[in-house]
Amino acid sequence: MEDRFLPVSKEDMKERGWDRPDFILVSGDAYVDHPSFGPAIIGRFLEAYGFKVALLAQPDWRDLREFKKLGKPALGFLVTGGNIDSMVNHYTVARKRRKKDEYSPGGRQGSRPDRATIVYSQKVKEAYKNVPVILGGIEASLRRLAHYDYWEDRVRRSILLDAKGDLLVYGMGEKPILEVAEALKSGISIEDITYVKGTLYKSKSLDTVHQGIMLPSYDQLIVSKKVFARSFLTQYRNTDPVTARPLIEPYRHNTYVVQNPPAEFLSTQEMDSIYLLPFTRKYHPIYEKKGGVPALKEVKYSLVSHRGCFGGCNFCALHYHQGRTVQARSISSLLEEAEKLTRDPDFKGYIHDVGGPTANFRRRACQKQEMEEACTDKKCLFPRPCKNLEIDHREYLELLRKLRKLEGVKKVFIRSGIRFDYLIYDKDQEFFEDLCRYHISGQLKVAPEHVASPVLEKMGKPGHPVYERFVQKFEEINKKYGMDQYLVPYFMSSHPGSDLQAAIRLAEYLRDTGYIPRQVQDFYPTPGTLSTCMYYTELDPRTMEKVYVTKSPHEKAMQRALIQYRNPQNYSLVYEALKKAGREDLIGYGKKCLIPPPRKGAKKTATKGGRRPSRKQKRSR
Repeated sequence: MEDRFLPVSKEDMKERGWDRPDFILVSGDAYVDHPSFGPAIIGRFLEAYGFKVALLAQPDWRDLREFKKLGKPALGFLVTGGNIDSMVNHYTVARKRRKKDEYSPGGRQGSRPDRATIVYSQKVKEAYKNVPVILGGIEASLRRLAHYDYWEDRVRRSILLDAKGDLLVYGMGEKPILEVAEALKSGISIEDITYVKGTLYKSKSLDTVHQGIMLPSYDQLIVSKKVFARSFLTQYRNTDPVTARPLIEPYRHNTYVVQNPPAEFLSTQEMDSIYLLPFTRKYHPIYEKKGGVPALKEVKYSLVSHRGCFGGCNFCALHYHQGRTVQARSISSLLEEAEKLTRDPDFKGYIHDVGGPTANFRRRACQKQEMEEACTDKKCLFPRPCKNLEIDHREYLELLRKLRKLEGVKKVFIRSGIRFDYLIYDKDQEFFEDLCRYHISGQLKVAPEHVASPVLEKMGKPGHPVYERFVQKFEEINKKYGMDQYLVPYFMSSHPGSDLQAAIRLAEYLRDTGYIPRQVQDFYPTPGTLSTCMYYTELDPRTMEKVYVTKSPHEKAMQRALIQYRNPQNYSLVYEALKKAGREDLIGYGKKCLIPPPRKGAKKTATKGGRRPSRKQKRSR
């Protein structure tokens, strides 16, 4: 039925003739019925297979009655923190509370708890002791085994133990959750569901585990960073469904957390069927008076074309969550969804995005990956393109051209990240030209991240000359077609490997190019990334070599200030950083200088452009 949401109340269930649902899906996000939102996908997917799913969105965790208001489900509770890790959602990298929550009504904070998956799961167990609780979503997926927690600055246990859940589904989850649901429906106890790929369970026995890899115990992990690094590398190497083996993490009292190998990837037909489920593509009307749900705005008229990424950025958790193998939808499926968008009364003719984790990865990296196996220790693009990498934009180009021709479509944008190295390596520049001519709105966001080679190496990003080639080609194409467009590069400060000298090198690049970044992203150590492992252990787990890591808030502030050295408020930090690094040659009035020298007896502050403030300017402050 059109515009029919999943039930959110007993009245909704009564209208459908339900006494009770099979599953209650508890989510840290407000309910948005759109395929860009994980809870909506899982709910609709189970519904398509005949399961009755009700949604309990953002329950008040301080009131146990909230977890009982939909009654007791027949099969179990599905618990997720939402589309984003709740700690990332709540706190900046400086551990300061964010002012907004885009996934809550009106964008207001306070609608979910910190560590939402743990809190919700514990509350459900308190409300119904004997009902299975299955964890899922990004928060659970990236914390499935012992992990470094940046907010507490310590190694925490598997979230399955802290949440007191019965089972954890990791990754995107459709295949595992369906298999688990069917097992529960057939009468199999949750304790006996230990065989499903893409799941993690706790056990006192290892009798059913075959060819498992024994990881270090949690007690070992919390006392040795070397042991933690080696354990993480084992996990990092076991993310492919073809080659991965079960992982076993021991805890006290003869308890084991067992991770089964990842679920098999979805076929094109399976992907198509999921994204063409009857989503209303709206937030639930109960949020209308509260201002709606802001997160929907950016994605409402966007198309998800694929999953997975073989880019291999070390600071990204996609390797750990979605895998390196690209799973793409068919062109016909995307055209069908686009035609639905054009029939929406609010559609203005603009498709906001056609992409995925990396927009221009619409195919698997090579023939080996076509057999559903990714290399364990090699990267497709780093430090240079693998000789087996197949660089080809033709199918993506065909898709975009067909979308542009649809009646009612005025413009098709690409706002997902473009992997510029993959693009510049393509000898056929037809896609690059179409990208510039038709698919950007005056500016293209790209992520070179840094310019210093030691930092780029730890990031898993290509050398800076590759980005320079990309910039040159971008300018050539725009000049060819008489277009006034520009690049918006993103840069990151304080990534492992970045010291003050590297930060100064980046500042010099910005000086030479004249680019003034409005925003700078400090490296954010989140669970599940190679870079976070480096940050915590100060070791590269692949080589066990020492890595420079700044953990001092003051040095992090200096690195960030150097990237925005033109900001008057940053003068003191930039001055201190240059003095500390022995780069006084950059303090002065020459063309190569970043800042002028301080006035005698004056505080080291400056105005925009590097000039010291006048008395009049000081008074106006």
